[in-house]
Amino acid sequence: MSEERSLNFLEEIIEKDIAEGKNGGLVHTRFPPEPNGYLHIGHASSICLNFGLAKKYNGKCNLRFDDTNPVTEETEYVESIKYDIEWLLGYKWDNEFFASDYFEQLYQFAVTLIEKGLAYVDDSSAEEIAATKGSTTEPGRNSPCRDRSVAENLQLFAAMRDGKYKDGEKTLRAKIDMAHPNLLLRDPLMYRIKHAHHHRTGDKWCIYPMYDFAHGQSDSIEHITHSICTLEFIHHRPLYDWFIEKLGIFPSKQYEFARRNLSYTVMSKRKLLQLVNENHVNGWDDPRMPTISGMRRRGYTAKAIREFCDTIGVAKRENMVDLGLLEFCVREDLNKTANRVMAVLDPVKLVITNYPDGQEDIFETINNPEDESAGTRSLPFSKELWIEREDFMEEPAKKFFRLAPGQMVRLKSAYIVKCEGFKKDEAGNVTEVHCSYLPESKSGNDTSGLTVKGTIHWVSVAHAKTAEVRLYDRLFKVEDPSSEEGDFKSYINPDSMKVLPQVYIEPALAVAKEGEHYQFMRKGYFCADKDSTSEKLVFNRAVTLKDTWAKEAKKG
Repeated sequence: MSEERSLNFLEEIIEKDIAEGKNGGLVHTRFPPEPNGYLHIGHASSICLNFGLAKKYNGKCNLRFDDTNPVTEETEYVESIKYDIEWLLGYKWDNEFFASDYFEQLYQFAVTLIEKGLAYVDDSSAEEIAATKGSTTEPGRNSPCRDRSVAENLQLFAAMRDGKYKDGEKTLRAKIDMAHPNLLLRDPLMYRIKHAHHHRTGDKWCIYPMYDFAHGQSDSIEHITHSICTLEFIHHRPLYDWFIEKLGIFPSKQYEFARRNLSYTVMSKRKLLQLVNENHVNGWDDPRMPTISGMRRRGYTAKAIREFCDTIGVAKRENMVDLGLLEFCVREDLNKTANRVMAVLDPVKLVITNYPDGQEDIFETINNPEDESAGTRSLPFSKELWIEREDFMEEPAKKFFRLAPGQMVRLKSAYIVKCEGFKKDEAGNVTEVHCSYLPESKSGNDTSGLTVKGTIHWVSVAHAKTAEVRLYDRLFKVEDPSSEEGDFKSYINPDSMKVLPQVYIEPALAVAKEGEHYQFMRKGYFCADKDSTSEKLVFNRAVTLKDTWAKEAKKG
């Protein structure tokens, strides 16, 4: 943000370290995603934080994929993560690594701990290990394998690597303290056997390091000075420090900040994967998803997301952030950059009875009143126009300043018209609105002397193009679906997407390209979708012009 703000607690730590000359005054952070899904808005905060700190303090930030679980990881996720990060930041990272780059070095670290008598191979099953873990009030029990000799452990660990055992048949555990008050230090797992194809190393390995063993050591290998993660890892920090201390390697330090949950959605990759796999949404980039790719497709801008992350800041306590704040940031950005265009979402025909048959006018209209450099464009005008159905009322309500029998409005950038009558079908629906126009009221050269209170948008019937418009709303009906009873999917909002198959748009929109943003006058901000073809344009509504949910909340 442009205005001055106080330092967050991580900046205070970094500035103190720099002042004390720690790590030679260098700042080196990293963003370590697991390639088992697409990035979401929570990851966006971490990206902005880690890369932002490195940029602010003239340091470096590595992108490192935590690819230690071959069962859940895919190259598709790796590529999507890289694309999302570059799109969000607007630049590429300093270095790109994978935990799998370090598999041999991590294996040797494990051998070192075995040689020091600080790790052992355990024959216990996962269930047996869990049963002997103890509780917060009771100590755990030592494994019968805990006192194996160094030589035997080295031989067994080598045999694990050579593929001589089945999945789950053996593990490598750190030898710490089965009575430790922190349960994570009760002889934690370091390696497990997984005979699975890895997206980078293929079938070279059948043993894979656990997160707690791979993460800190990867930080150390890369000389990460400030390893920043979310608050749920605070209890992992003593183990992070223990491994680094016992190995005597570069002393990377872990710091935790609170994750920010977003209202009316879920932030768990496991739950997001369920939504995708069970077809509750149309893929990871569905515009209703809180993924970066979904938000980009919906029409959210990178700048708006960065501004949102900066606004919510960094804290030590978790809280729920209102989705309305993110939408506000999107509106603020698009208001400055999106051209104003005309599109009629719920059309009814307006006939100008006294406009000459076959005549056409061309009007110049401003593209963006917030940006003079955006220039103007031409709008064709004819006898028959499409207008919004809501812009006409047979019996107008009080303070209704649009079309009604006898009332006048300004057609945006064109003429003043007066409603003279209307037609209905057999069901009682209005099919046509009949108006007369005042030729002397031409926009830019109005000599009528009239002032009208209402202005409406329109599209010439003779020149209109058609498009499909998708109106998106909150994915869930409740603020925090994860905290509600039962299956979180039962709270999915059935009205989270509404498709309007035939919307009339002005001809200038016929050349809209994927990702281009527009303000549909009086209707919201929209983005051309990737489903658009030469035969059919598709637009997604990014946000409405105003926070309608906040308005409804006040009514309640």
